[in-house]
Amino acid sequence: MSVLFTGGRIHGGPATALLVEDGVVAWLGAGDPPAAGRTVDLAGALVTPAFVDAHVHATSAGLLRTGLDLTGAGSAADVLDAVRDRVRAQPGVLAIGHGWDESRWAAPRPPSRAELDAAAGATPVYLTRIDAHSALASTALVDLAPQARTAAGWTAEGPLARDAHHHVRRAAYESITPEQRRAAQLGFLRHAASMGVACVHECGGPDIAGLEDFQALLALSGPLPRVVGYWGDFGARPPGAHGLAGDLFVDGAFGSRTAALREPYADAPHTSGARYLDAERIAEHLVACTEDGVQAGFHVIGDAAAGAVVAGFQLAEKVVGEQALGAVRHRLEHLEMITAEQADELARFRVVASVQPRFDAAWGGRDGMYARRLGADRAAGLNPYAMLAAAGVTLAFGSDAPVTPVDPWATVRAAVHHRTPGSGLPFDDAFAAHTAGGWAACGEPGGTLSAGAPATFAVWRDETCVRTVLSGTTIHEVS
Repeated sequence: MSVLFTGGRIHGGPATALLVEDGVVAWLGAGDPPAAGRTVDLAGALVTPAFVDAHVHATSAGLLRTGLDLTGAGSAADVLDAVRDRVRAQPGVLAIGHGWDESRWAAPRPPSRAELDAAAGATPVYLTRIDAHSALASTALVDLAPQARTAAGWTAEGPLARDAHHHVRRAAYESITPEQRRAAQLGFLRHAASMGVACVHECGGPDIAGLEDFQALLALSGPLPRVVGYWGDFGARPPGAHGLAGDLFVDGAFGSRTAALREPYADAPHTSGARYLDAERIAEHLVACTEDGVQAGFHVIGDAAAGAVVAGFQLAEKVVGEQALGAVRHRLEHLEMITAEQADELARFRVVASVQPRFDAAWGGRDGMYARRLGADRAAGLNPYAMLAAAGVTLAFGSDAPVTPVDPWATVRAAVHHRTPGSGLPFDDAFAAHTAGGWAACGEPGGTLSAGAPATFAVWRDETCVRTVLSGTTIHEVS
């Protein structure tokens, strides 16, 4: 049945009404509308293309909504108090939490394992840092992943990183029941729809939440946002996966001091982070995916990691050629620390940069976490959106939920009001990166409102979403 939406303000022009038929925009304008099977009065609301969140972790973001939200914790004591309260309420049941950030605390020391054990007793506890690249794990959880004790990133007292973290994360997610996982995934997707998001790009992988979790998410049905699934691994592409991309880690993150740097961390001169892949391995993956016509991609943050990725593209070019490499539109996640010359090279290969502007809002500026980790001068060059755009790199915005919340308007503002002058984007460019850019990142049309375009849009009163529509189907509505 055709539906006429009338009496609104249509983004990008003078139109006040649009007709939806068979999942597409059949007409839009300001004059006499065509006949329709049903009419919806928008009562002056704004209609925009729906947003696309180009990097999410649905299960962990959903669990944050029902688990321990530690984003407001101001000290190690706050974290431990939250654990005690949770264990009293549900003794023996795995406690999962996320969001602690010791870099914001007056005493920047996370709880030790001994302190966590004292608070948790025999209950397994898994608490990820805000960047999700390290975690606090109780001994009861470590006992479920004993291989963590001999893996890179193990420490007997502090947070676990690298492979040790991957082992305990896997053990934690394997302890979640199918019912808990389904509830978390549905809760997250419904929340995303309520924020005007009609499509999310799930960045899964064997070291994220595992194949069972990934496939369960892709199997969900109903009036929900579209899920484009990326599997961050080498080899065979799982059924339903859009590409072998997303969080295929070249390095880690600044907050956990695992982003790979050319020079040591300013606040930890003994380390330059962790690099998991070299240029040759990156090139092998690019070549294999290009020959199969499948998107490849990598998680890349530090400047040493960015250098390895650019070198990998150049090596792959020698095998498959620039044209074939560019035709697949491979993607890079985060891409926070990059030079203008590297941006030009990536633009030549038609790379899509999936980036998260709220990272800069949270950690940028001369007094933020980036500056503490790198020094203010190095930190000022992070997340250079204006430079990437000027080079011709396609930008797609996302949240990396649960690392930052799904809030598209806040994301757009963060890109416009970048904390380093000159690195931000004009509003229209930022808005396009969170709409059309997300569809471009997965090789599909979308993100515009015009006759013949997919009828995927959101209806707003101020910044409150009152309706989200995906290909003509309403997936969120405020009655």
